[in-house]
Amino acid sequence: MAYAKQIVIKGDQRQYVLSDDIKKYTLRDLGFTESKNGKFQLERSLEPNAPFNAGFKFKLAITADLKTFKMLITSANGLNEVNIYKSADAQLHIEQLNYILGQLEQRHVLQQLD
Repeated sequence: MAYAKQIVIKGDQRQYVLSDDIKKYTLRDLGFTESKNGKFQLERSLEPNAPFNAGFKFKLAITADLKTFKMLITSANGLNEVNIYKSADAQLHIEQLNYILGQLEQRHVLQQLD
């Protein structure tokens, strides 16, 4: 998946953009790691009961200039994009995803388009 200014997670209806108020120190506070080329990456498990077990992962990567990003849900190995809305435990995973997205919106990293 290429970096974009506007993204919809597979299976979801909501569109997200990066907030105009995004700051690098906020990304570091939220647990993003910064790569050698300046990109910020966040990876979180969507398993609410056992976050260290293999399960779906939420991944967010932001370019160094804070203009474009990638956001997706992957399988446990991180190689395949998946649609959690069609999984067996969809409600648990969706609830965890909504929590993560809510935190990112509260801290002015992401903004949901109407």
